[in-house]
Amino acid sequence: MSSRRIAVVAIGSTSVHLTVARVSDRELRRIADESVLFELGPTVDALGRVPSDRLDGLLRELELYAKGAARMHAGALTIVATEPLRRASNARAVVDAVRTATSGAVHVLGHDEEALLSLHAVLGGRPPHADTLVVDIGGGSSEYAIAGPGRVPVVDVVRTGAARLTDAFVRADPPAPEEFAAAREAARSALARTVEAVPGAAIMVGGTATNLLRLVAGTAPWRSLTRARLEEAVRILGQLSIGEITTRYPIRPQRARILPGGAALAWAFLERYRLRSATVSQASIREGLILAIARAGDDWRERLPELVGGPPGPGARG
Repeated sequence: MSSRRIAVVAIGSTSVHLTVARVSDRELRRIADESVLFELGPTVDALGRVPSDRLDGLLRELELYAKGAARMHAGALTIVATEPLRRASNARAVVDAVRTATSGAVHVLGHDEEALLSLHAVLGGRPPHADTLVVDIGGGSSEYAIAGPGRVPVVDVVRTGAARLTDAFVRADPPAPEEFAAAREAARSALARTVEAVPGAAIMVGGTATNLLRLVAGTAPWRSLTRARLEEAVRILGQLSIGEITTRYPIRPQRARILPGGAALAWAFLERYRLRSATVSQASIREGLILAIARAGDDWRERLPELVGGPPGPGARG
């Protein structure tokens, strides 16, 4: 695989995120990594669609990203959309408008594809050495994959995320103890029917896990969320307002707002799979997508199951 530059954008429930990277046989090196908080998920939750003013704003951001990618000689964007456009009634019209505005390829990912891209990213395109749980707690849903040596990965989704769970149970700022308790119980219930497994390790990706770690790590070189650290995160969230959190920590207000639900889900995943901790990875579906494009070109979507361990078997869900 010769060195090349690849630009991708992920449209999620909370943000729209661009990553440009140079990829070779030996490494993936980020050239640009930037995002704008757009909170498309709550809009679709409320209206069932993407209204024209929000679509106009989205197109403006994507056009800027496309121009930036061109300046970096990364070619046309590959754009993927997750939870909001899976549910929006006018998703097809949005996809058509995005394709026209950016001249990029646009894909609305299924839950299974999103989980596989996260898995591909954290493994760096290599097969797993041990049974591993990979979790991406998004704003509107939480995708996860369970992979092990010589086995087809199992992928599935929990149909709630940090923003949706927070919006359902948290009204106070800072949240009240009973609101945390209700969110945690709802997270436990949401995970009750997840795939049975006994993974030896867990990896969490995405903004929710990263920001929870920022709350408790400070200047410490920790890269994992333990149950005790999640309890500390809940204690901090219960004492500080959103404004105080964003003043003391490098966390944006929109991200700080949804951390109570994120903490409940992170705890529930550790409890459900009887794990003491999860490593927090900076990898994301964007890196997984870049690796997939580098290895499979325009056929990356059809070949994605093969790239991360073979075609889905009878145990795969999503």
